[in-house]
Amino acid sequence: MALTLPLGLAISPCPNDTFAFSALIHGDVPGPPVEVTFADIDVCNSLAVARTPDVVKVSYAALPELLDHYALLPTGGALGHGVGPLVLARTPDTDIDGATIAVPGERTTAYLLLRLWRKGFQVRVMPFEQIMPAVRDGLVDAGLVIHESRFTFPSYGLVCLQDLGEWWEDETGLPIPLGAIVARRSLDLQAITGAVRASVEHALAHPEASAAFVSTHAQEMDPAVCRQHIELYVNEFSVDLGSSGLAAVRTLLTRAADAGLVRDSALEL
Repeated sequence: MALTLPLGLAISPCPNDTFAFSALIHGDVPGPPVEVTFADIDVCNSLAVARTPDVVKVSYAALPELLDHYALLPTGGALGHGVGPLVLARTPDTDIDGATIAVPGERTTAYLLLRLWRKGFQVRVMPFEQIMPAVRDGLVDAGLVIHESRFTFPSYGLVCLQDLGEWWEDETGLPIPLGAIVARRSLDLQAITGAVRASVEHALAHPEASAAFVSTHAQEMDPAVCRQHIELYVNEFSVDLGSSGLAAVRTLLTRAADAGLVRDSALEL
């Protein structure tokens, strides 16, 4: 099916997304014109469930709800080693059993990993930027954090109880799948995939070209942390999932389905 222009694109304002998609958004690579919506990842998940955007960044944990109408693109997402969510608390002896843990959304991959790791806790959903202050101030017992929080949590006086990425890699030997790019199945998926991949490759080859755009949306993030964020989350898997990336996604969704946490959808990828 021909593309309807402009293409509706929903991504987060986080540095990895603005970095990866800057060239496509600004017409620096061949591709369709896009109309961008910036939203927190869990809001993007909800937009995708409502079938609103044409192309959208979602949590891999949300894929089972989406695959009837969206296809997973093999480019533009966030996977890797050493990129997992962290479980943080005020003290290293915090007991998770019965604890209230702040999470960044019930459809996030971080929350899915938390439930695969442990059971027997309560959750409170809140925007990810509010989680570390809530833990620091004693509003919750622990917090599940994502994004740049893995670099900044010591400044809140917090300690890491568990790196869920390390746990996942020890369990499976695979990269951790966090964020995916999906597109409506009715669209020209080959053309969209090519445009997204070209944008990621342009960003990696010309990192200075997107610097101002990334900074505008980085929510006053320290430039050094912003660079760390991009270097960690935009990598070879962002260019192409490859066999190990796809194996990681299938393994995550299969384990989650076996645990009764998501519908069995790994074979639909």
